[in-house]
Amino acid sequence: MRAQSVQKNGVRKPKCGQQKEMNPLRIIDLFCGAGGMTLGFTKMTAYPACSVWANDVNKFAVQTYNTNFENCCVEGDIVAILENTQISIPLADIVIGGPPCQGFSLLNRNREHDPRKQLWRPFMEVIERSNAGTFVMENVPQLLGTLEHQHIVMSAEEMGFQVVSTVLCAADYGVPQTRRRAFIVGSRFVDPQRFFPPKKTHYDSCKPQESLDLSGYVEFPRPWQTVRNAIFDLSPPEGTEIREVDPPYDLHFGRTPTQTSLQRYKTIPKEGMNRFDLQRIAPELTPPCWIRKTKGGTDLFGRLWWDKPSFTIRTEFYKPEKGRTLHPKQHRPITHREAARFQSFPDDFCFCGTKIEIAKQIGNAVPPLLAANVADAVFTMITQYQK
Repeated sequence: MRAQSVQKNGVRKPKCGQQKEMNPLRIIDLFCGAGGMTLGFTKMTAYPACSVWANDVNKFAVQTYNTNFENCCVEGDIVAILENTQISIPLADIVIGGPPCQGFSLLNRNREHDPRKQLWRPFMEVIERSNAGTFVMENVPQLLGTLEHQHIVMSAEEMGFQVVSTVLCAADYGVPQTRRRAFIVGSRFVDPQRFFPPKKTHYDSCKPQESLDLSGYVEFPRPWQTVRNAIFDLSPPEGTEIREVDPPYDLHFGRTPTQTSLQRYKTIPKEGMNRFDLQRIAPELTPPCWIRKTKGGTDLFGRLWWDKPSFTIRTEFYKPEKGRTLHPKQHRPITHREAARFQSFPDDFCFCGTKIEIAKQIGNAVPPLLAANVADAVFTMITQYQK
């Protein structure tokens, strides 16, 4: 199955005639990056919706967003933008987005005064100024249960919202990746707990089906999408630069590894192998820092499995020493195109910028297909209120 067809799996359609009764929902996307959430909310569900305003501080991400959606993404620091009296925030039905999450990561969560933990505040201000009745905030799972999470919920409740928080695994919604993300959903009109989390559309086929709680799934769930499903049709990459050819091969380029790196790749040829296998088989090829680090990091320098979803795609997926990103069979890390497919971006989505900037956009994105399933639940919630 090619990545383009994977995009549609698991997205529920509204009941017959429901779409005609709705005007397009107006969406604002903050900290939007390339627009993974906007793509899911506006182009991968059967409900009508459109983006009316977006913001990101990265100029390449803004260019990508405006290339693929309505030309409504504004570049700049959201705090400074909100202080500018000449800028008007349009009315919207829904505000979506993911305030930068590094402050909540496992490495940084003990840094009490990290300014990246405070960017939810302008997010809430935009909700107020746009008069949105619904919001969806996305972040790392480590956010939930923190003092900052409590402040977010309290702030939303003071604004008249009912709030639900949940962690979703992208693979449960048809994305060929086991990425886990937290979602905080608020509604001024109905209790969002009636609609969240959305029912899972896919299940881990490695687990016995009789152990599944089918109440949490759609009627006919499908097995998780895998690395094979996503990239089996791609021939080996050519060159090392972005190419002026039709997708998918425009972003399907390789790297020029050192001879030592290539030897390391060939030393661990089997699916699932990692840095510990490299150390066991060829300690002379193993970096000293890996030898000293005896615990953790089992995904470092690891090969993906053909018949499992990929691990979480990060911004430096092209560096196998940063995670499990070696191709299941070929002696190389995954390409930009393969990473984009693991994130569930369709091949015709246009990324702008340098190789490094595009990798950041891919790795930082909310998987569009995951966003589409969240959007489907949000739109169902809104239509229930409108009845």
